[in-house]
Amino acid sequence: MTEVLAQDNAHVADSAPGDERLDGSNVAQGIVGYLVGLALAAGLTAASFYLAAGHFLYGPSVPAALIALAVAQMGVHLVFFLHITTGPESTNNVLALAFGVLIVFLLLAGTLFIMTALHHNMPPMDKLMSMQR
Repeated sequence: MTEVLAQDNAHVADSAPGDERLDGSNVAQGIVGYLVGLALAAGLTAASFYLAAGHFLYGPSVPAALIALAVAQMGVHLVFFLHITTGPESTNNVLALAFGVLIVFLLLAGTLFIMTALHHNMPPMDKLMSMQR
């Protein structure tokens, strides 16, 4: 019995962000986790707007910086709001997330394939204009 309590205490002391207990035993810790996630998400959003509106970055590097901030924003949402961690209890969540990412990837790849095929099969503009007359 004492080993179980020691493991529970070790889990609480050594928990990852977003790995708070959700059984109602420590509501304040859960609220603090959500507030930290909210602060990080708001900070990353503000940084994105600041980078896009400011002129202190070299022009072509702005999209790369926005992509990096978007990836960080997704990480914050996954950890702090969806509670996807490396623990064994979130295996189903990780599989559902992986399936969703696969579906989005297939949609994007299919769209790009179709658009490329249409562009490749389209006649030149001068032929297109002569067809309309």
